[in-house]
Amino acid sequence: MEESGSVDSLGSKRSSSRQPSVDSLSSSTSTSRSDRSAQAKLPSAMSSDSVSTSTELSPELRVKPQAVNKKVLRGSDKEEPQLLPNEEVQNTAHDVTYFCPFIGALRGTVTVTNYRLFFKCMDRDPTFVLDLPLGVLSRVEKIGGASSRGDVSYLLVCKDMRHLQFAHKQIEDTLRKSIFEVLMKFAFPVSNGLQIFAFNYGQIFPENGWKVYDAVSEYKRQGIPNESWRITKVNDHYDLCDTYPSTLVVPVNIPDEELKRVAAFRAKGRIPVLSWIHPESQATVTRCSQPMVGVNGKRSKEDEKFLQAIMDANAQSHKLFIFDARPSVNAAANKMKGGGYESEDAYQNAELVFLDIHNIHVMRESLRKLKDVVFPNIEDSHWLSNLESTHWLEHIKLIMAGALRIADKVESGKTSVVVHCSDGWDRTSQLTSLAMLMLDGYYRTIRGFEVLLEKEWLSFGHRFQLRIGHGDKNHTDADRSPVFIQFVDCVWQLTRQFPSAFEFNEYFLVTILDHLYSCLFGTFLCNSEQQRMKEEIPKRTVSLWSYINSQLEEFTNPLYVNYSNHVLFLRSAYVTWSSGSATTFAGTLV
Repeated sequence: MEESGSVDSLGSKRSSSRQPSVDSLSSSTSTSRSDRSAQAKLPSAMSSDSVSTSTELSPELRVKPQAVNKKVLRGSDKEEPQLLPNEEVQNTAHDVTYFCPFIGALRGTVTVTNYRLFFKCMDRDPTFVLDLPLGVLSRVEKIGGASSRGDVSYLLVCKDMRHLQFAHKQIEDTLRKSIFEVLMKFAFPVSNGLQIFAFNYGQIFPENGWKVYDAVSEYKRQGIPNESWRITKVNDHYDLCDTYPSTLVVPVNIPDEELKRVAAFRAKGRIPVLSWIHPESQATVTRCSQPMVGVNGKRSKEDEKFLQAIMDANAQSHKLFIFDARPSVNAAANKMKGGGYESEDAYQNAELVFLDIHNIHVMRESLRKLKDVVFPNIEDSHWLSNLESTHWLEHIKLIMAGALRIADKVESGKTSVVVHCSDGWDRTSQLTSLAMLMLDGYYRTIRGFEVLLEKEWLSFGHRFQLRIGHGDKNHTDADRSPVFIQFVDCVWQLTRQFPSAFEFNEYFLVTILDHLYSCLFGTFLCNSEQQRMKEEIPKRTVSLWSYINSQLEEFTNPLYVNYSNHVLFLRSAYVTWSSGSATTFAGTLV
C-alpha cells in the first residue's frame, strides 16, 4: 500500500564429492570444491562504530576526486558545512545545545540544508561535528513551548537507532519553530510534494555505478543460457509481473504462454525463476512467491510441470527441496487469504521444509526492542539478558540457518531448491542472497556483492521505499521493517567467521547502511525495477556504487584471499556486540 510514500512523487518532475548434510549451524565447515581443507578463523574481538556520534565526517564528504573536502572541513574554523553539489543552506541557529549521550551538553551552531543537519561545537579540541543526513530521520518532535520555563527543544528520532536532542534558549522559540519547520519539510520531501535530494545531487565520479549490474552478463557468467535454461523476455514490459525484473531465466521446455498460467497461480505473479546455478552439478537456486492454493487446495498443472522441469534440469538429483521461509502455522493461515504452500502429493519427489522465519511485523518490533537496549547506553550488568529479550539474534540465527540449509542442499546434496515466503520479496531475498554468498566466491568481492544486491534485492523487487520509508513522515507505517538491515547483519556475521574470505571490509557494510537511509544516492529508491525505470532513476540520480568504486581502497579488506570456488559453511560460534567490540562464545551462530 502506497499512500503518502507513493513512488510517483519521489522525484517526479511530471504528473564434487558429497559432504555430510548440514541441517543446523552446529556442524559447519568451510569447504572448497578444489581444496576442502581451507579454513577461515574467527577473530576474538573487533571494533565497530556503525552508530556514529563522533567527530568523524559522514562518508559523502570524502568523495573523490574531491578528497580535499575531508581536509578542508576537518581543519576548518567555519561553522557551516562545505556543501555538496546543489545542496543549499535553509536555516542556521547559533548558541544551540546538543545533548550528546556520550559527552554531555555541547553548545554550537546548527545548520540545516536541503540534505542534512550539521552541528558544530568549536569549544572542544578537536572540534565536535555531527553531520546527519535528513533522510535518516524517522520523526521530529517538539519538546516544551512558549509557556514552558527554560530551554525549548526538539528531538530527532533516527532510523539508525539514534535519538538526538537539541535545545534553544526559551527566548528563541521562534527560531526553534523555524528550524523545526525546515526539518519537517526537507526530512520528509515525499510527504511535502518535493523531490528527494538524490534527484538534485549531481556529483561526477570516475566510474558509473549504474553499469555495475547487467542481468544478461551476470547470467552469462553463470553459464546461462544452456541446454536446460533459457533467458526469456516475456516480462520485458513488466506485463507478466510488475515486481520482477525484465530479464528472467526459466526452464527451456516451458514456453512463455505457460509462464503466464504459472503466474496466475503464484502470489503477485512471481513465478519460480533461476537465481543461481552450480557450475558443476547444475543444481539451482530458484525463487518465487507462495502458490495460491487457498483453503480448497487448488492445483495448477502448469505450476506442477514447472517445478518438475526445475527438478529435471539437474541430472545429479531426482529430488527437489522447497524451502518455505515462514513458520508452518503462518503458512497454513495464509490459506484463508487464498495463499498457502505446496502439497507434497501434488509435487512429486519434492520435499517441503519450513524455516520458521517470522514476518516483517515481528522483525520491526524486535528492532524497536534492540534500539532500547543499545542506545544511548548499554547496561553491562544485564547486557546478555536484555539482548536476548529482543530476540534479534534469534531471528538472525534462523535466517542464517535457513541460508545454510539451502547452500548445503545445493553444494553437498547436489539438489535443486525452490525458495519462497509469502510474496517473495523479503525473507526470500534474505535467504537466496545469503546462500549465494556462501556458494559463490564472486559475490564475496566488492563488485560481486554489488551485483548480488542489484540482482537479488533491487531487481527482484524488495520494497525499499516502503520498508525504509524514504522521505515519508508516516513513521508508524506497518510496511516498514528492517529486512535488509538483518541481511547486512548476517553478512557481517559471516565476515567475522571468515575474515579472509571477503574482499570488502566492515566500513563497506556500514557505508551501505548509511546510504540506505541518506537519500543521497538513487540506488535504494523505489520498490521495484519497473518503478525505477519509470522514475528514470539511473538517468536522474547517482549510484552508490559510483561513490564506492571510485575509492575502492577505502572499502578493501587487507586480509582477503581469493580462493577459487570456495564455499563457506558456518562453524559453531556466536557473535554479539558490546560497546566498541564484539565478543565470541561457544554455541550457536546467531
